[in-house]
Amino acid sequence: MAVQAIILAAGQGTRMKSKLPKVLHKVSGKSMLQHVLDNGRKSQVDQSTVVIGRGADMVRDSLPENVGTVVQKEQLGTGHAVMVAIDEIQEEGITLVLYGDAPLIRGETLDKLMAFHSREAHQATVLTAELEEPYGYGRIIRDDLGLLERIVEERDAKDQERKIKEINSGIYCFDSKELKNTLPKLDNDNAQGEYYLTDILEILKKQGKKVGAYITDDYEDIMAVNSRVQLAEVQKIMNRRILEKHMENGVTIVNTDNTYIEEEVIIGQDTIIEPGVMLKGKTIIGEEVFLTGNTVIVNSEIADRVTVENSTIKDSIVGEESKIGPYAYLRPKSTIGKRVKIGDFVEVKNSVIGDDSKAAHLAYIGDADIGKDVNIGCGVIFVNYDGVNKHRSTIKDHAFIGSNSNLVAPIVVEEYGYIACGSNITKQVPKGALAIERGEQHNIDGWVKRKFKNLEEEF
Repeated sequence: MAVQAIILAAGQGTRMKSKLPKVLHKVSGKSMLQHVLDNGRKSQVDQSTVVIGRGADMVRDSLPENVGTVVQKEQLGTGHAVMVAIDEIQEEGITLVLYGDAPLIRGETLDKLMAFHSREAHQATVLTAELEEPYGYGRIIRDDLGLLERIVEERDAKDQERKIKEINSGIYCFDSKELKNTLPKLDNDNAQGEYYLTDILEILKKQGKKVGAYITDDYEDIMAVNSRVQLAEVQKIMNRRILEKHMENGVTIVNTDNTYIEEEVIIGQDTIIEPGVMLKGKTIIGEEVFLTGNTVIVNSEIADRVTVENSTIKDSIVGEESKIGPYAYLRPKSTIGKRVKIGDFVEVKNSVIGDDSKAAHLAYIGDADIGKDVNIGCGVIFVNYDGVNKHRSTIKDHAFIGSNSNLVAPIVVEEYGYIACGSNITKQVPKGALAIERGEQHNIDGWVKRKFKNLEEEF
């Protein structure tokens, strides 16, 4: 059975007070619209069509190539939004109507909705939820048999009807052929002059077709975003769901209120995450990893038993049992081997560091290939930029780079090469050699006394 989705994403979003189309605002690192597309794909959706309007070009450019679009030039109601997509609706199968500003809808909820729709042989099924505070939502009116009778909007509801807690989510499952045939029958003969999707249910019922309502067991699924406040609320729920998934899989998260993890992150068992950690993008964290402090890791791979303390890692790889931080910064294209120490205020960029090497503190390592068991002393700088081009340095196994040295690339330090502290190295260092480059020290007696007359009595 073919399943397609019509995703409504043409709204103005004026309450967001933003130049960015509402559906492109991000939740857990992805646009709300992308969450809806992904959750549809996790369900059974074969094809999606997005109805766009405000910021049409921006929304279209954000979409994968296999997602179609149609433009709603005027926003004349939900029914009108689906009407502009009528040519995209297939003759057979099921059509879901979803919303680009409702990113919490889960694939499993859509599966349950479609299963209920098929099992009951409905031509249309609306997804509903029960809310303690249903104000503002259309109410679901059921008959004596518990079947859907009608949907009444808040402004049209009688006092007794307003007490009903079951509400219309706006998400529908239609028999595609019936939807396609019924859309031309919609009219806008109402005070707002708009075309309402709810009217399709009434038209189908008058034709003797079966129409039903399915109650989701999680009201959060239907939450939509119309303001920055609601965006924050949805973000909190999304983050909680992600954290709970990882904790159920064996990850310890010490403080869920102060930990941020995006949806595509993978984390191994027995990893411990302390407060302040942010894991973004397609990051992979191994087993028994310890993350603490205000650590931020983006699109990186962290192997088993690594410790990262109060550091930033972007687009990089860290090998097993290495220790990063505190206050280290791994910039893109850094590959750190096993049992490596990258310590306080060390910055690494576009470099490879071999197993058992260490840079304990205060160093800049840029565009370098560093071998195994290399020591990078305090204050070492890899001078990689000549003002026009970047150049690489090669430091081979077991080399020792003394503190406060500058290595001017391109340069090679052979195995067991030693560089004395305070050296400015511009030439190759042979295997087993000590390289030293310093100016001769001169002491000028009496200089301070002559410079500072007020200190004469001290000498």
